[in-house]
Amino acid sequence: MTLTETTGRHAAVSAVPVCVSAGRAAQELTLKRGEFDLAVHLGLIGTEPASGGARPRIRQQEIDRLRALPGFPESVRGQVRTAGTAEGATLLGVSTVRFTGLARIGCISPVAFYLNRYRAVVWLYLVDELLAFAAREPDLIAGKSPVGMRVMLEAGTDWRARNWRSRRIDRLLGRTEDPWARAALQASALDPVQLAEVVEDPYERAYLARVRPDSAFGRPGSVSGREVMMRLMLADDPDEILWRRVNLTLELDQAREIRPAPRPGYDPALRVAPDRLASDRLSREHMVPERPMAVRTAPHRTMPPGPGQRAGQTGRASRRPAGRPGAGQGLLVRVGLRKPWRRDR
Repeated sequence: MTLTETTGRHAAVSAVPVCVSAGRAAQELTLKRGEFDLAVHLGLIGTEPASGGARPRIRQQEIDRLRALPGFPESVRGQVRTAGTAEGATLLGVSTVRFTGLARIGCISPVAFYLNRYRAVVWLYLVDELLAFAAREPDLIAGKSPVGMRVMLEAGTDWRARNWRSRRIDRLLGRTEDPWARAALQASALDPVQLAEVVEDPYERAYLARVRPDSAFGRPGSVSGREVMMRLMLADDPDEILWRRVNLTLELDQAREIRPAPRPGYDPALRVAPDRLASDRLSREHMVPERPMAVRTAPHRTMPPGPGQRAGQTGRASRRPAGRPGAGQGLLVRVGLRKPWRRDR
C-alpha cells in the first residue's frame, strides 16, 4: 500500500463523526437523565438520527461545544430547570390556587409531567418561562383575577394537557421532513375512531402507526405511566380535535403526492423525491392555526380534457385515483364536517 493510499484511508476514518450513547453524553454533561431528555426534547442538544430502530446518539463534537459554553454546567442545567405547582407559585409570589388557574387557562404551559405516589399527574414548567411570564404580565400576578379568567375557570377550562400535547408534537414536527412521519404525528392525537374517519384506508393507518416518530429519548417507565401517557396524547376538546383532523388531512395530501403507503406488492425501492420534500417545506405555511377559522373551499372548475382523458374527466380527479378512499371529496367532507354529495339525491 502506498503512502498516498494510507493517508487517504486515515483521512476517511477521521471524517466519520464520533458518537456516544445517551447515558454517556448525560454523564459527560453532568446532567440527570430527566434533564438530559428534556434538553434533547427542547432542541438544546443536537442528536444524530439512527437507522434500523436504533436509539439516536450524540456527537462528541456536540458535547464538547456544550462543555465549552461559559458557566458550564449551570449554563445548560439552568435552561432545563423545571418547577411544579408549589415551587412555581413560590417563584411567582402567588398562591398555588392562583398558579393552577393561570396554568389551566393557558397563560403558562407545562413542558413535562410525572406521576406521584397516588398516580396523579404532576405538571412541570420551565423556570425560565415562569420568570419571563411574571415580567411580561405583572397584572395577572398581583391583584384581583380578571373577569375573563374567572369565567373560564368557572366553566371548567383546563388547557394544561392540550398545551403539553401541542408543544410536544410541534417539537417532533421540527425534527422530521418526511411527510408520512409528519402526518403520523398529527394522527397521534386522534383516537382510533376519529382516525378511521379521516384515514379510511387501513393500509395507510397501519403505515402511520409504523412511521410515527417518538421522543428522541426517554425511559419507558411503568405500565401505569405508559397508560397515562397514551391518555394524555389524545385530543379531548372539540376545537383541538378539529384542528388535528384538518392538519392531518393536509399532511396526508402532501404525503400521498410524494409516495403511496406500502401495501401488498409495494416496491421498497420507492423513495422520497428530494425536490418534492423541498417544495413540501414551502407549502407548510398553509397549515391551519390552533384556533381554526372558517374553512373555505374553492369553487370547482371543469377543465378541458387533457391528453389521455375522457370528456368530463377533470385534472383534479386525475391526480387522485378513484379507488383511493376519500378521492374526489372536499376538505370539509374528509374531516367529517359535511356529508358527502350523492348523485342520486
